[in-house]
Amino acid sequence: MYSSQLQLKFSNVSEAKIAAQSLCELLKIRISVFDFHGLHVTVGKDGDLSISVRFQDVKAMNAFEKDIPKVIEDIKQAFLFKFTKFTGVCVFSFEREAMSSSVPIDAKS
Repeated sequence: MYSSQLQLKFSNVSEAKIAAQSLCELLKIRISVFDFHGLHVTVGKDGDLSISVRFQDVKAMNAFEKDIPKVIEDIKQAFLFKFTKFTGVCVFSFEREAMSSSVPIDAKS
């Protein structure tokens, strides 16, 4: 599995939260376009914003990385921040999904 990691550092957590809302909207519409396998957006208490996008296919990842400047363009116009990114191969990933397999039984018949 392949991964694109985007790190944005804002001056405070309020700016990071506002930017996160905007970026989430922009990323949600790209989920099917670039065939995301996973997407995580995290805001840290010091104004850090971390975005992790996972892909099964390197071609999809490369296409998404070409689109990144469009994704962050609006944020660049609204805020000052430091931006870094790197591409990698996922070495280990674990996610527990909450799911209920119970079936309610209606005793009244």
